[in-house]
Amino acid sequence: MTGSNCCAVCKIVAALVIVGALNWGLVGAFHIDLVAKALGDMTTASRIVYGLIGIAGIAKIASCFKCCPCQKKNGTCSS
Repeated sequence: MTGSNCCAVCKIVAALVIVGALNWGLVGAFHIDLVAKALGDMTTASRIVYGLIGIAGIAKIASCFKCCPCQKKNGTCSS
């Protein structure tokens, strides 16, 4: 799920995982929750973002064991 041959879904998943990782890094280092600051503390919007980040994390885990169909078509998948 990396590189220029990725589909839109793979790119969105990667972006959400990066946002989640950066947010947790800020929480750990500086006690700053960027999602809560931007969208409010546990508002519907922030809960949706947290949920999407969680789903993206599950998709990233799945990508460790199974290739995206677009990568199989492009021949960039080894599994």
